[in-house]
Amino acid sequence: MQAPANNSSPDPVFGVSDAVALFNQMLETATPHITIVGEVANFKINHNKWVFFDIKDEESTLNCFMSTFNLRVAIEDGMKVVVTARPNITRWGRFSLTVQTIRPMGEGSIRRSFELLKAKLDQEGLFNPERKRPLPDIPQVIGVISSTGAAGYVDFTKIIGERFSGLTLQVANVQVQGDSAPQQIIAALEYFNELALPPEIIAILRGGGSRDDLVAFDDEPLVRAIASSRVPVITGVGHEIDVTLADLVADVRAATPSNAAQLLVPSRHEIADRIDSSLKRVLSQMDHTIADLADHVNEREKSLLETIERHLDDLTRRYDTMRQVMRQIDPRAVLKRGYALVRDHMGGVVKSKPLIGDSLTIETAQFIIETEVKNAREK
Repeated sequence: MQAPANNSSPDPVFGVSDAVALFNQMLETATPHITIVGEVANFKINHNKWVFFDIKDEESTLNCFMSTFNLRVAIEDGMKVVVTARPNITRWGRFSLTVQTIRPMGEGSIRRSFELLKAKLDQEGLFNPERKRPLPDIPQVIGVISSTGAAGYVDFTKIIGERFSGLTLQVANVQVQGDSAPQQIIAALEYFNELALPPEIIAILRGGGSRDDLVAFDDEPLVRAIASSRVPVITGVGHEIDVTLADLVADVRAATPSNAAQLLVPSRHEIADRIDSSLKRVLSQMDHTIADLADHVNEREKSLLETIERHLDDLTRRYDTMRQVMRQIDPRAVLKRGYALVRDHMGGVVKSKPLIGDSLTIETAQFIIETEVKNAREK
């Protein structure tokens, strides 16, 4: 509220509260938000609700204030940080920054923040091996949280398609870098967990980058969201040497997005090896059973014959099942059913729309056909 004007002065006269409100209005208009880099000093938390600290350089210091809700990483004095804040003047006349986001900056500060939060969460038992769940054998539905424009996501989907067909990928496209990335990933986790029929596994993916690019995966609320997920989580973040807190809390950590695909889905060769191993194990078990029963054949002839018959029936059923699986994954069987494999002039499988005049090779069960594209249209 403006005070009564002084007739001897052309300038308006304000009360103290009105002046503070005016200054804050001017600050909000000029710089509603500002990003500042500096060193943390006098860091403290009051009543587990409010955070107070200074951000400084060699010449100046600014007072900062924020709520613990916005404090998503571990901070201590001496760290170099970048803050996004709203400048204002308090009712006590002090200039202050109300901080919306804060994150460590530089290798040393990022590493220190990582170690502090890691120690805290480890003490709570979030990284204990006992709480981690195994991957499903061959998941039919996989939830994927990633940036769909990133190379890591493309590599993941390509390898999944090459190793096993017919799987369903439910994809949540999120940012995987920057201040908004952790909350977007948390929202995607909550979405998958709240589905009536959730996926069998959730894969959180991000390709390589600098350690500074991966700090979103050291976010405390994100780590806790992964720990509380009712669906098992596999992470494939960064390069093989990169380890984030999200990796440590996940049920399974993959070295890269490509490695996550390899861990989730076996190759055809691996399936064949599993079948062969299972068959050998069954035959070995049967040999042992026959040898053991032979020692008692005189006393339990009738029981022995019945047991052998049951084992033979079970072995036959398993063998038939294995043979059917082998038939289904044999590419030649697909061609015999009337399908064909179309390759371009480089020998690659045609997956996108060919151009008119392109030379193609069509392989059926009995023929190799050379042809030229005269027309191509979307289905």
